[in-house]
Amino acid sequence: MKRACNVCHAEFDVQFRYQTEVRNVEGSDRLVFFCSQACLSQSASGSVRCSACAREFTVELAAQVLYVGAQRHYACSDLCRAGLAKRPTPAAPAPRRGAGARVVAVFNHKGGTGKTTTAVTVAAGLAARGSRVLLVDTDSQGNVAASLALRHERSLYHVLVMGLGLADAVVEARPGLDVLPANETLAAAELYLAGRRQRDRVLSERLSAARDAYDFVIVDCSPSLSLMNQNALAFADAVLCPVACDYLSLIGVRQVLRTLRQVGSQLGHRVELWGVLPTQFDARARICHEALATLREHFGERCLSPVRLAIKVKEAPAEGKTLFEYAPGSSAACDYDLVVNRLFDSVTQSAPPQAAHGSGGVA
Repeated sequence: MKRACNVCHAEFDVQFRYQTEVRNVEGSDRLVFFCSQACLSQSASGSVRCSACAREFTVELAAQVLYVGAQRHYACSDLCRAGLAKRPTPAAPAPRRGAGARVVAVFNHKGGTGKTTTAVTVAAGLAARGSRVLLVDTDSQGNVAASLALRHERSLYHVLVMGLGLADAVVEARPGLDVLPANETLAAAELYLAGRRQRDRVLSERLSAARDAYDFVIVDCSPSLSLMNQNALAFADAVLCPVACDYLSLIGVRQVLRTLRQVGSQLGHRVELWGVLPTQFDARARICHEALATLREHFGERCLSPVRLAIKVKEAPAEGKTLFEYAPGSSAACDYDLVVNRLFDSVTQSAPPQAAHGSGGVA
């Protein structure tokens, strides 16, 4: 795949880790590329500080740049590089306890945008950082359990309709990651919800215990405007909206914004649009660049860095593994890692919420 060097603008094929990096450019995270060690050195804008001994030096070799975890480091010598390579990745601070779980709904009316992949990958990434995470599947297709190769006897249906306790229905998928699965029986739950008073609040009532038991609750929503999704949004604090980089998906974002406004006005529940995540980004396709530019124009900082198109994303569920387990070094895994870091930091650092759900849209 040809890339354009950000320094000399020559086109080249990315072959080495040092040739690509995510940098903050004009307030947003963007991919930058370097065709050679010379361009990498030039991009450093003069001297840098060695991450091991703190001595200032000029980057001249790719070997002088290395990554520990997701962090970029500089090493002025082979000795410093060896010391950095052996340095353990620092443990991230645990989210604040006692403040209640952060509930994030992964939602888009349009199908095929990567909702389940995003929900599973983000939940797994948060758990890997030491958080207690509950992943809730509200789609009767049951793709969350299938993606993680989980067997289960109880599901969200039993919690909603039968009144089963949350702790009796969840399945431990990974250390720190519990899943409340779904299957085709969830379709019958829609009929149950329709006959209930305050039918939009049933999910919130049934899963209220999750706010004290977990740090994060990630809700995978179905691609529809259903009563189940209304329940999910009434339960959520924020929405992460995956958007495929094509024209029809841009139209779907407008529908999401209208739905969030309706939840706020009709149910009196304010839901923050935490982020819009461009997915299936193919740098070779002009439509992808146009879609990304449109999203950045309308959503600003709430438009996250895109997730690059990668076949590993489709292969991971077939193996019953998360993307981080199946292909941790893939481009998509690196991109999702940025999303996880941003969501994790927004809670651990008590960052104030972004603009309200009604501000911004796709014209």
